Amino acid sequence: MELAIIVLGVALVAAALILAFARGRAVPPDPRLDTVLSGQGDITGQFRQTVAAQEALSRTLAERLEALDKRLGQSLSDNASKTAATIAGIGERLTVIDDAQKNISALSGQVVSLQQVLSNKQARGAFAQTQMEEIIRDGLPTSLYDFQFTLSNRNRPDCVIRIPGNKALLVIDAKFPLECFELLRLAVTDEERKPAQARVRSDIGKHVTDIASKYLIPGEVQDPAIMFVPSESIYAELHDSFSDVIQKAHRAQVIVVSPNILMLALNTIQTVMKDARMREQADLIRKEVGVLVGDVKRLGERVGNLQRHFDQAEADLKAITVSTDKIVARGEKIENAELAPPEQGNLL
Repeated sequence: MELAIIVLGVALVAAALILAFARGRAVPPDPRLDTVLSGQGDITGQFRQTVAAQEALSRTLAERLEALDKRLGQSLSDNASKTAATIAGIGERLTVIDDAQKNISALSGQVVSLQQVLSNKQARGAFAQTQMEEIIRDGLPTSLYDFQFTLSNRNRPDCVIRIPGNKALLVIDAKFPLECFELLRLAVTDEERKPAQARVRSDIGKHVTDIASKYLIPGEVQDPAIMFVPSESIYAELHDSFSDVIQKAHRAQVIVVSPNILMLALNTIQTVMKDARMREQADLIRKEVGVLVGDVKRLGERVGNLQRHFDQAEADLKAITVSTDKIVARGEKIENAELAPPEQGNLL
Protein backbone atom coordinates (compact mmCIF):
# COMPACT_ATOMS: atom_id res chain seq x y z
CA MET A 1 0.00 0.00 0.00
CA GLU A 2 2.80 2.48 0.85
CA LEU A 3 4.62 1.54 -2.39
CA ALA A 4 1.51 2.44 -4.39
CA ILE A 5 1.35 5.82 -2.67
CA ILE A 6 5.04 6.48 -3.48
CA VAL A 7 4.52 5.53 -7.13
CA LEU A 8 1.48 7.78 -7.30
CA GLY A 9 3.47 10.70 -5.81
CA VAL A 10 6.33 10.19 -8.30
CA ALA A 11 3.81 10.20 -11.12
CA LEU A 12 2.27 13.43 -9.86
CA VAL A 13 5.70 15.08 -9.56
CA ALA A 14 6.60 13.98 -13.08
CA ALA A 15 3.35 15.38 -14.38
CA ALA A 16 3.95 18.67 -12.60
CA LEU A 17 7.49 18.91 -14.11
CA ILE A 18 6.13 18.20 -17.60
CA LEU A 19 3.46 20.86 -17.09
CA ALA A 20 6.04 23.42 -15.92
CA PHE A 21 8.31 22.61 -18.80
CA ALA A 22 5.50 22.98 -21.23
CA ARG A 23 4.53 26.33 -19.78
CA GLY A 24 8.14 27.48 -19.94
CA ARG A 25 8.13 26.78 -23.67
CA ALA A 26 4.89 28.69 -23.98
CA VAL A 27 3.02 25.70 -25.30
CA PRO A 28 -0.69 26.17 -25.02
CA PRO A 29 -2.22 24.05 -22.27
CA ASP A 30 -3.85 20.77 -23.24
CA PRO A 31 -7.29 20.16 -21.73
CA ARG A 32 -6.61 16.45 -21.65
CA LEU A 33 -3.64 17.01 -19.35
CA ASP A 34 -5.89 18.90 -16.93
CA THR A 35 -8.30 16.04 -17.03
CA VAL A 36 -5.50 13.59 -16.29
CA LEU A 37 -4.23 15.72 -13.41
CA SER A 38 -7.75 16.04 -12.01
CA GLY A 39 -8.24 12.30 -12.23
CA GLN A 40 -4.95 11.70 -10.51
CA GLY A 41 -6.06 13.97 -7.65
CA ASP A 42 -9.26 12.00 -7.32
CA ILE A 43 -7.31 8.77 -7.35
CA THR A 44 -5.01 10.15 -4.66
CA GLY A 45 -8.00 11.06 -2.48
CA GLN A 46 -9.53 7.64 -3.02
CA PHE A 47 -6.20 6.00 -2.12
CA ARG A 48 -6.03 8.06 1.04
CA GLN A 49 -9.59 7.13 1.97
CA THR A 50 -8.81 3.49 1.25
CA VAL A 51 -5.71 3.67 3.42
CA ALA A 52 -7.69 5.29 6.27
CA ALA A 53 -10.41 2.64 5.96
CA GLN A 54 -7.79 -0.08 5.99
CA GLU A 55 -6.17 1.40 9.07
CA ALA A 56 -9.57 1.57 10.82
CA LEU A 57 -10.24 -2.01 9.76
CA SER A 58 -6.84 -3.05 11.09
CA ARG A 59 -7.56 -1.39 14.46
CA THR A 60 -11.00 -3.01 14.61
CA LEU A 61 -9.51 -6.39 13.78
CA ALA A 62 -6.80 -5.91 16.39
CA GLU A 63 -9.39 -4.95 19.04
CA ARG A 64 -11.60 -7.88 18.17
CA LEU A 65 -8.63 -10.23 18.17
CA GLU A 66 -7.61 -8.91 21.57
CA ALA A 67 -11.16 -9.34 22.93
CA LEU A 68 -11.32 -12.83 21.43
CA ASP A 69 -8.00 -13.66 23.02
CA LYS A 70 -9.31 -12.47 26.40
CA ARG A 71 -12.49 -14.50 26.04
CA LEU A 72 -10.51 -17.55 25.02
CA GLY A 73 -8.21 -17.12 27.99
CA GLN A 74 -11.14 -16.70 30.39
CA SER A 75 -12.93 -19.67 28.86
CA LEU A 76 -9.82 -21.80 29.13
CA SER A 77 -9.39 -20.72 32.76
CA ASP A 78 -13.05 -21.52 33.57
CA ASN A 79 -12.80 -24.86 31.81
CA ALA A 80 -9.62 -25.63 33.70
CA SER A 81 -11.35 -24.83 37.05
CA LYS A 82 -14.42 -26.88 36.13
CA THR A 83 -12.21 -29.72 34.98
CA ALA A 84 -10.27 -29.64 38.25
CA ALA A 85 -13.52 -29.63 40.25
CA THR A 86 -14.88 -32.49 38.17
CA ILE A 87 -11.70 -34.49 38.68
CA ALA A 88 -11.90 -33.83 42.44
CA GLY A 89 -15.55 -34.93 42.48
CA ILE A 90 -14.66 -38.05 40.53
CA GLY A 91 -11.96 -38.77 43.10
CA GLU A 92 -14.45 -38.40 45.95
CA ARG A 93 -16.96 -40.64 44.17
CA LEU A 94 -14.24 -43.21 43.57
CA THR A 95 -13.46 -43.11 47.29
CA VAL A 96 -17.15 -43.64 48.13
CA ILE A 97 -17.34 -46.45 45.59
CA ASP A 98 -14.26 -48.03 47.10
CA ASP A 99 -15.78 -47.86 50.59
CA ALA A 100 -19.03 -49.31 49.26
CA GLN A 101 -17.08 -52.09 47.60
CA LYS A 102 -15.39 -52.87 50.90
CA ASN A 103 -18.79 -52.93 52.64
CA ILE A 104 -20.17 -55.21 49.94
CA SER A 105 -17.20 -57.50 50.38
CA ALA A 106 -17.75 -57.55 54.15
CA LEU A 107 -21.47 -58.22 53.70
CA SER A 108 -20.69 -60.97 51.24
CA GLY A 109 -18.47 -62.58 53.81
CA GLN A 110 -21.21 -62.28 56.42
CA VAL A 111 -23.76 -63.80 54.04
CA VAL A 112 -21.41 -66.67 53.35
CA SER A 113 -20.91 -67.14 57.07
CA LEU A 114 -24.68 -67.05 57.63
CA GLN A 115 -25.16 -69.57 54.84
CA GLN A 116 -22.57 -71.82 56.47
CA VAL A 117 -24.40 -71.46 59.78
CA LEU A 118 -27.75 -72.30 58.22
CA SER A 119 -26.32 -75.26 56.34
CA ASN A 120 -25.30 -76.90 59.63
CA LYS A 121 -28.21 -78.29 61.64
CA GLN A 122 -26.67 -77.73 65.06
CA ALA A 123 -25.42 -74.26 64.15
CA ARG A 124 -28.82 -73.41 62.67
CA GLY A 125 -30.54 -74.55 65.86
CA ALA A 126 -28.17 -72.40 67.91
CA PHE A 127 -28.87 -69.45 65.60
CA ALA A 128 -32.66 -69.80 66.06
CA GLN A 129 -32.21 -70.30 69.80
CA THR A 130 -30.04 -67.17 70.05
CA GLN A 131 -32.51 -65.10 68.05
CA MET A 132 -35.42 -66.25 70.20
CA GLU A 133 -33.50 -65.59 73.43
CA GLU A 134 -32.61 -62.06 72.34
CA ILE A 135 -36.27 -61.30 71.64
CA ILE A 136 -37.32 -62.73 75.02
CA ARG A 137 -34.62 -60.81 76.91
CA ASP A 138 -35.60 -57.55 75.24
CA GLY A 139 -39.32 -58.02 75.91
CA LEU A 140 -39.66 -59.52 79.40
CA PRO A 141 -38.09 -59.18 82.85
CA THR A 142 -35.87 -62.04 83.93
CA SER A 143 -38.36 -63.18 86.57
CA LEU A 144 -40.91 -64.19 83.92
CA TYR A 145 -38.87 -66.61 81.77
CA ASP A 146 -36.35 -69.46 81.88
CA PHE A 147 -34.28 -71.05 79.11
CA GLN A 148 -33.84 -74.83 78.91
CA PHE A 149 -36.27 -75.34 81.78
CA THR A 150 -36.84 -78.96 82.84
CA LEU A 151 -40.48 -80.05 83.01
CA SER A 152 -41.90 -82.78 85.21
CA ASN A 153 -41.58 -85.33 82.36
CA ARG A 154 -37.82 -84.52 82.08
CA ASN A 155 -38.24 -82.75 78.73
CA ARG A 156 -36.52 -79.39 78.30
CA PRO A 157 -38.19 -76.81 76.04
CA ASP A 158 -36.09 -73.97 74.70
CA CYS A 159 -37.97 -71.40 76.78
CA VAL A 160 -40.81 -71.20 79.29
CA ILE A 161 -42.68 -68.02 80.19
CA ARG A 162 -44.55 -67.42 83.44
CA ILE A 163 -47.71 -65.40 82.92
CA PRO A 164 -48.90 -63.50 86.02
CA GLY A 165 -52.05 -64.95 87.52
CA ASN A 166 -51.56 -68.33 85.82
CA LYS A 167 -49.61 -71.20 87.32
CA ALA A 168 -49.26 -73.02 83.97
CA LEU A 169 -46.16 -72.27 81.91
CA LEU A 170 -46.07 -71.04 78.30
CA VAL A 171 -43.64 -73.16 76.23
CA ILE A 172 -41.59 -71.96 73.22
CA ASP A 173 -39.72 -74.33 70.89
CA ALA A 174 -37.07 -72.95 68.50
CA LYS A 175 -35.95 -76.19 66.79
CA PHE A 176 -37.70 -75.48 63.49
CA PRO A 177 -36.80 -77.85 60.59
CA LEU A 178 -35.28 -75.70 57.83
CA GLU A 179 -33.77 -78.43 55.62
CA CYS A 180 -37.07 -79.04 53.84
CA PHE A 181 -37.38 -75.36 52.95
CA GLU A 182 -33.84 -75.39 51.59
CA LEU A 183 -34.81 -78.27 49.30
CA LEU A 184 -37.94 -76.34 48.26
CA ARG A 185 -35.85 -73.28 47.48
CA LEU A 186 -33.48 -75.28 45.28
CA ALA A 187 -36.34 -76.95 43.39
CA VAL A 188 -36.71 -75.58 39.85
CA THR A 189 -39.17 -77.82 38.03
CA ASP A 190 -42.57 -79.08 39.14
CA GLU A 191 -41.14 -82.60 39.43
CA GLU A 192 -38.58 -81.34 41.94
CA ARG A 193 -41.03 -79.06 43.74
CA LYS A 194 -43.65 -81.71 44.54
CA PRO A 195 -41.38 -83.98 46.64
CA ALA A 196 -39.91 -80.91 48.33
CA GLN A 197 -43.41 -79.75 49.34
CA ALA A 198 -44.21 -83.22 50.61
CA ARG A 199 -41.00 -83.10 52.66
CA VAL A 200 -42.07 -79.75 54.16
CA ARG A 201 -45.45 -81.15 55.21
CA SER A 202 -43.86 -84.28 56.65
CA ASP A 203 -41.08 -82.55 58.63
CA ILE A 204 -43.26 -79.78 60.06
CA GLY A 205 -46.09 -82.19 60.85
CA LYS A 206 -43.68 -84.42 62.79
CA HIS A 207 -42.24 -81.41 64.61
CA VAL A 208 -45.74 -80.24 65.60
CA THR A 209 -46.52 -83.72 66.94
CA ASP A 210 -43.26 -83.78 68.91
CA ILE A 211 -43.99 -80.40 70.52
CA ALA A 212 -47.52 -81.42 71.50
CA SER A 213 -46.44 -84.78 72.94
CA LYS A 214 -43.36 -83.53 74.81
CA TYR A 215 -44.44 -80.22 76.27
CA LEU A 216 -48.23 -79.98 76.58
CA ILE A 217 -48.59 -81.36 80.12
CA PRO A 218 -52.07 -80.72 81.58
CA GLY A 219 -51.97 -78.47 84.62
CA GLU A 220 -48.26 -77.68 84.15
CA VAL A 221 -48.08 -76.23 80.63
CA GLN A 222 -50.85 -74.14 79.15
CA ASP A 223 -51.93 -74.54 75.57
CA PRO A 224 -51.19 -73.62 72.91
CA ALA A 225 -47.44 -74.15 72.75
CA ILE A 226 -45.37 -71.85 70.52
CA MET A 227 -43.23 -73.03 67.58
CA PHE A 228 -40.72 -70.31 66.71
CA VAL A 229 -39.78 -69.80 63.03
CA PRO A 230 -36.56 -67.72 62.74
CA SER A 231 -37.47 -66.27 59.32
CA GLU A 232 -40.27 -63.96 58.21
CA SER A 233 -40.08 -65.26 54.62
CA ILE A 234 -40.49 -68.90 55.71
CA TYR A 235 -43.38 -67.88 57.96
CA ALA A 236 -45.08 -66.16 55.00
CA GLU A 237 -44.40 -69.19 52.78
CA LEU A 238 -46.02 -71.47 55.36
CA HIS A 239 -49.20 -69.39 55.47
CA ASP A 240 -49.33 -68.89 51.70
CA SER A 241 -48.53 -72.40 50.45
CA PHE A 242 -48.99 -74.74 53.44
CA SER A 243 -52.19 -73.59 55.13
CA ASP A 244 -53.06 -77.25 55.82
CA VAL A 245 -49.92 -77.55 57.95
CA ILE A 246 -50.91 -74.43 59.89
CA GLN A 247 -54.39 -75.85 60.50
CA LYS A 248 -52.89 -79.15 61.67
CA ALA A 249 -50.71 -77.23 64.13
CA HIS A 250 -53.76 -75.35 65.43
CA ARG A 251 -55.62 -78.58 65.99
CA ALA A 252 -52.63 -79.91 67.90
CA GLN A 253 -52.61 -76.76 70.10
CA VAL A 254 -49.36 -75.48 68.58
CA ILE A 255 -49.03 -71.91 67.28
CA VAL A 256 -46.42 -71.03 64.62
CA VAL A 257 -44.89 -67.58 65.16
CA SER A 258 -42.28 -65.48 63.38
CA PRO A 259 -39.90 -63.05 65.14
CA ASN A 260 -42.34 -60.16 64.66
CA ILE A 261 -45.30 -62.21 65.89
CA LEU A 262 -43.29 -63.31 68.93
CA MET A 263 -42.54 -59.69 69.78
CA LEU A 264 -46.25 -58.88 69.52
CA ALA A 265 -47.03 -61.80 71.82
CA LEU A 266 -44.50 -60.50 74.32
CA ASN A 267 -46.13 -57.08 74.18
CA THR A 268 -49.46 -58.76 74.97
CA ILE A 269 -47.83 -60.58 77.90
CA GLN A 270 -46.46 -57.26 79.14
CA THR A 271 -49.98 -55.81 78.99
CA VAL A 272 -51.35 -58.80 80.91
CA MET A 273 -48.55 -58.40 83.44
CA LYS A 274 -49.38 -54.71 83.90
CA ASP A 275 -53.06 -55.55 84.34
CA ALA A 276 -52.18 -58.20 86.92
CA ARG A 277 -50.03 -55.72 88.80
CA MET A 278 -52.82 -53.16 88.64
CA ARG A 279 -55.28 -55.73 90.01
CA GLU A 280 -52.85 -56.57 92.78
CA GLN A 281 -52.45 -52.90 93.61
CA ALA A 282 -56.23 -52.42 93.44
CA ASP A 283 -56.77 -55.33 95.85
CA LEU A 284 -54.15 -53.88 98.16
CA ILE A 285 -55.78 -50.44 97.97
CA ARG A 286 -59.21 -51.99 98.64
CA LYS A 287 -57.82 -53.86 101.62
CA GLU A 288 -56.15 -50.75 102.99
CA VAL A 289 -59.36 -48.76 102.49
CA GLY A 290 -61.28 -51.43 104.47
CA VAL A 291 -58.74 -51.19 107.28
CA LEU A 292 -59.01 -47.40 107.17
CA VAL A 293 -62.82 -47.56 107.36
CA GLY A 294 -62.59 -49.89 110.40
CA ASP A 295 -60.20 -47.46 112.08
CA VAL A 296 -62.60 -44.57 111.38
CA LYS A 297 -65.50 -46.57 112.87
CA ARG A 298 -63.50 -47.35 116.00
CA LEU A 299 -62.51 -43.72 116.23
CA GLY A 300 -66.19 -42.73 116.03
CA GLU A 301 -67.08 -45.19 118.78
CA ARG A 302 -64.30 -43.88 121.00
CA VAL A 303 -65.35 -40.29 120.31
CA GLY A 304 -68.91 -41.25 121.32
CA ASN A 305 -67.63 -42.85 124.52
CA LEU A 306 -65.58 -39.76 125.23
CA GLN A 307 -68.64 -37.59 124.58
CA ARG A 308 -70.65 -39.67 127.05
CA HIS A 309 -67.86 -39.27 129.58
CA PHE A 310 -67.91 -35.52 129.01
CA ASP A 311 -71.70 -35.44 129.45
CA GLN A 312 -71.48 -37.47 132.69
CA ALA A 313 -68.66 -35.24 133.93
CA GLU A 314 -70.75 -32.16 133.09
CA ALA A 315 -73.71 -33.60 135.05
CA ASP A 316 -71.43 -34.44 137.97
CA LEU A 317 -69.98 -30.93 137.87
CA LYS A 318 -73.45 -29.44 137.94
CA ALA A 319 -74.39 -31.64 140.90
CA ILE A 320 -71.18 -30.66 142.64
CA THR A 321 -71.96 -26.99 141.95
CA VAL A 322 -75.46 -27.39 143.48
CA SER A 323 -74.04 -29.11 146.55
CA THR A 324 -71.39 -26.43 146.86
CA ASP A 325 -73.98 -23.66 146.69
CA LYS A 326 -76.05 -25.36 149.36
CA ILE A 327 -73.03 -25.82 151.61
CA VAL A 328 -72.09 -22.15 151.14
CA ALA A 329 -75.63 -21.03 151.96
CA ARG A 330 -75.76 -23.30 155.01
CA GLY A 331 -72.45 -22.00 156.22
CA GLU A 332 -73.63 -18.43 155.87
CA LYS A 333 -76.69 -19.24 157.96
CA ILE A 334 -74.52 -20.88 160.61
CA GLU A 335 -72.25 -17.89 160.58
CA ASN A 336 -75.24 -15.58 161.09
CA ALA A 337 -76.57 -17.89 163.82
CA GLU A 338 -79.73 -18.42 161.94
CA LEU A 339 -80.14 -22.00 162.88
CA ALA A 340 -83.23 -23.74 161.83
CA PRO A 341 -84.34 -27.34 161.74
CA PRO A 342 -82.62 -29.03 158.86
CA GLU A 343 -84.74 -30.06 155.92
CA GLN A 344 -85.39 -33.72 155.64
CA GLY A 345 -83.24 -35.47 153.03
CA ASN A 346 -81.86 -32.26 151.67
CA LEU A 347 -78.71 -31.64 153.62
CA LEU A 348 -76.49 -31.89 150.60
